[in-house]
Amino acid sequence: MILVTGATGNIGSALLRELHACGAGPLRGLTRDAARATFPETVEAVEGDFAEPESLKPALDGVRSLFLVSRLGPDADIIEAARLVGVEHVVLVSSITVQTHPHLGPAGENLAVEGLLKDSGMAWTVLRPTQFASNALMWAASIRGHETVRAPYADTGLPTIHPADIASVARAALTEPGHRGRTYALTGPEPVTARQQAGAIAAALGRDVPFVEISRQEAHARMAAVFGDEAADAVLDVTGGDVNDELLTVRDTVSRVTGSPARSFRQWAAENADAFR
Repeated sequence: MILVTGATGNIGSALLRELHACGAGPLRGLTRDAARATFPETVEAVEGDFAEPESLKPALDGVRSLFLVSRLGPDADIIEAARLVGVEHVVLVSSITVQTHPHLGPAGENLAVEGLLKDSGMAWTVLRPTQFASNALMWAASIRGHETVRAPYADTGLPTIHPADIASVARAALTEPGHRGRTYALTGPEPVTARQQAGAIAAALGRDVPFVEISRQEAHARMAAVFGDEAADAVLDVTGGDVNDELLTVRDTVSRVTGSPARSFRQWAAENADAFR
């Protein structure tokens, strides 16, 4: 039995589809509301809440492999619950900032979760993706309203990754030999700037998407109101304020692990154009 947590999210939903397509059953998807889940046929929907690890015990019953996104709940308790019920292998989604910006608070938290998993006695595979293409959904309301997209560091290009590529690597790690005890840094196939992202969305929509670069100070004020000062500073550092060669490097990990080339931001924009209409 494979349990996919975050099964209705950008990565988890794509992972369930891939696992179902390759016949990797039985499969179980964790969600807060099983009645509303639209999983592939034969996938069992189970309810659970990361904030309450006790609620995960029924979902973990009989599970041998677990897909887990870090820092969505008390990770120590979640990992311990998985160990106690006999989970053999955990594929963990961490962050590339663990190796590119280890001094930042969120990166340190991700590294701590990686350590908990490695010390648990269960087999592990750690995925460290860079910036998600789906982060552009933060612009969706503005674009739907034909407003101007405003973003800092407009011309800093990061090798943004399509969430489905993270899912593809996770599928390989869960179903194929040779991935246990491995850590994979994951990126997209090329650097893409915020300005280019807006252009790709415009192309997918077939209309102009106005774009204006804003200062770090203005961006920080907007982000801090939602995420807090520390998180806002961390995001701004890794999206342009404190980039380094390690963060900017394009890696071939997706193609090496899956046998297929990494998907571009343009592909993500075309697939998700309806979110911006």
